[in-house]
Amino acid sequence: MLKKMFLALFILAFIACAAEPRVVVDVEGSANLKPDPSQSLVARELVKIIEGAHYKKVKVNDSLSSKILDKYINQLDQGRSYLLASDIKSFEKYRLTFDDDLRAGDLTAFFHIFNVFQARYADRLKYSMSQVDKPFDFTKNETFTYNREKLPWLASIEASNELWQKRVKSDLLNLKLSGGDAAKNKETLKTRYKNLLSQTQKLNNEDAFQVIMNSFTETIDPHTNYFIPQRAQAFNEEMSRTFEGIGASLQLENEVIKIAAIVPGGPAFKAKTLQVNDKIIGVAQGKDGEFEDVRGWRLDNSVSKIKGPRGTVVRLKIIPAGQEISSQPKIVTLVRDKVVMEDQSAKKTIKTITEGGKSYKIGVIEVPAFYMNFKDYQAGDPNYKSTTRDVRRILDTLKREKVDGIVIDLRTNGGGSLMEAIELTGLFIKTGPVVQVRNPRSTEVSDDDDPSISWTGPLGVMVDRFSASASEIFAAAIQDYNRGIVMGTQTYGKGTVQSALDLSRYISTVDEFLNKIKTTDKTGKTTTATQGPRFGQINLTIAKFYRINGSSTQHKGVIPDIQFPMIFSADKYGESSEPSALPFDSISPARYTPVADLTPVKSQLIKLHENRMKESTEYKYLLEDIVEFRRRESENEVTLNEAKLKKEREVQEARNLARDNQRRALKGLPPLKKGEVKKADDYDFIQDESLKTMADFIRLNQAGQFTMVY
Repeated sequence: MLKKMFLALFILAFIACAAEPRVVVDVEGSANLKPDPSQSLVARELVKIIEGAHYKKVKVNDSLSSKILDKYINQLDQGRSYLLASDIKSFEKYRLTFDDDLRAGDLTAFFHIFNVFQARYADRLKYSMSQVDKPFDFTKNETFTYNREKLPWLASIEASNELWQKRVKSDLLNLKLSGGDAAKNKETLKTRYKNLLSQTQKLNNEDAFQVIMNSFTETIDPHTNYFIPQRAQAFNEEMSRTFEGIGASLQLENEVIKIAAIVPGGPAFKAKTLQVNDKIIGVAQGKDGEFEDVRGWRLDNSVSKIKGPRGTVVRLKIIPAGQEISSQPKIVTLVRDKVVMEDQSAKKTIKTITEGGKSYKIGVIEVPAFYMNFKDYQAGDPNYKSTTRDVRRILDTLKREKVDGIVIDLRTNGGGSLMEAIELTGLFIKTGPVVQVRNPRSTEVSDDDDPSISWTGPLGVMVDRFSASASEIFAAAIQDYNRGIVMGTQTYGKGTVQSALDLSRYISTVDEFLNKIKTTDKTGKTTTATQGPRFGQINLTIAKFYRINGSSTQHKGVIPDIQFPMIFSADKYGESSEPSALPFDSISPARYTPVADLTPVKSQLIKLHENRMKESTEYKYLLEDIVEFRRRESENEVTLNEAKLKKEREVQEARNLARDNQRRALKGLPPLKKGEVKKADDYDFIQDESLKTMADFIRLNQAGQFTMVY
């Protein structure tokens, strides 16, 4: 009875709010998106959760409100190419009210701003289409500023028109230099703009809500993130490396869903009834369900129809690859199943390196993320998917191959499961602490308590600027224990811990009411969302982690033993570039015993590495490439003079060709001619030099210069 009374009061409250919104959200030229009651409820709940449970103990107040406004505007129009200065001025009245709005669950001001942006965005695309057929003079000495992030907002529609005329001119000039005729180039550009316009017209209030909540949560810290239901499901599938469906990657091309790839081992792969580039125009559920025409649908809406629980049937209406969209479709019936994304899992290669007149076999294990199927793990499935289980199996294979050393490649590995970082470390040490986790109340030491060791031989770890979080925990533990050598560049510097909270746990009281709330998509069909957690999910920063030596990886990351020049500057990439990031600090070290003293060995390895670099042409090229990358990164405009642009590209192409031929000469390959397409080159200089360092490490180990004591 009390629950029914609460629901009645809740409904009346939202009816009252809907009748008199604080801000009128409608904007001419936009889709006039509006918040729904569930989103208002989520916003209110997020304020409570963040104020009560976030590591920072932050207060949602006027100061934070001001930062949220700046963050929100920046997320909508980072390049300052759509909104006008007058729009920005009109948004100032919300600068100190967003905190109150979020606390009250009133999202109307946020949606008003989103609708203003959407109207400007659509207007600029329509204006661009109107300019395509106009004559352009490519002999004038004009430039187009494509990055206006640090420039003032556009002062007027006239100023915006001038910018977008130049953008159209730039797009046409690029197409012209690519070799197409004028008429075809214009049609290509019109189609591009139409597709962009079509996609913005399909945005719904969940898309707006995602941007709004990102602006709120990322103002607190860069790793506190809210995910709407569909994105929450995608995030959890990414973490588990599994999903339930047909086993195909899909993409949208000219308003039609196309098969981009087929996952090995999945239902589509086994059935052999689908091919890459097949087009999906209809979807039906079960053996007798009615087909829904999905042409013109958003990609995520189509995907939600095609995916589904294992064991269920889905039928697809297919236009085979290479056939016209008007061709007679065929019907494909598939039984959905669990799909394991093996191509995104840990995998191995074996490299043979010759150093000092001796050859060494080195197993390289590429670990793209610290993943774990937590659902299967909790259910007691003995075959649950995880990084540690995959790497342990690979190590067994490499031992049978009698490799001399192992390298764990964590480059571009952004992290994942904290538990997996601890367990993976446990494959290389006997027992002991791996990481310290500090929350506002206490500090806990997380140990590896499994005495078994999967690999006792020489170990190396490769990292780069985008190795983050769990990658840094693993690399730091290996370094602190002196279990191996770390090679690469300074890592990202993410030393915070997030917990994924399903908001249904907090909002279950009104679930019965909100379950009845329907939304209408652009097809006119009324549907109820079923994908992902009911009210979405927040990944909340609840703690910081520290190395067992007491140092935080926050901001500073892990400094490798063997360092390479960093391509990506710290002021633009990594935790140190984030204004809302938590600070660096240290705590007392944990009690642990290193397994070796590698200090003298590391000194020798550094000297050997530096000597090779002095003689290395590839190293010289790397330094030159870094200078060129930084130069290009600092540019924000391009010439619209055809002769100048053509000359610039010819000079760049000649420089690239000369560089390619210099590299080919070093390998004894014949030179390429101008315009000749070379085969894909999988040469990886950083990996190659790291493996040479590993060969030195193995040689020193075999010479008895250090011993691992477990």
